[in-house]
Amino acid sequence: MIGYVTLGTNDLTRGAAFYDALLGEMGAKRGWQTERYIAWNFSNGSMLCIITPYDLQPATVGNGMMVSLAAGSRAEVDAVYARAMALGAKDEGAAGPRGDSFYAGYFRDLDGNKLAVYHAG
Repeated sequence: MIGYVTLGTNDLTRGAAFYDALLGEMGAKRGWQTERYIAWNFSNGSMLCIITPYDLQPATVGNGMMVSLAAGSRAEVDAVYARAMALGAKDEGAAGPRGDSFYAGYFRDLDGNKLAVYHAG
């Protein structure tokens, strides 16, 4: 089980506003916070964090790297994907069915990190 995922950011304030609104759609709340990072807690105990890099170099996007957020329903996938688009995310694949039992939407956050929100079943 994954405990937490950390995404790099070059603008903590901008990233915080994006993820406060986006992850709020899924019921996540801010947990730990310092001048370098913010962590959001989900009800299942997992966390998503944004952080300015320790080495003080610019945050960059990992090629092929993606964070997937499990939603409780297709309607929640639609709501989170729509919120991401409204917050300025870049579309990487609109919310919709992918095969018979997988429903997902794909987008990039304001720093270019790729995320998916999905519901299986």
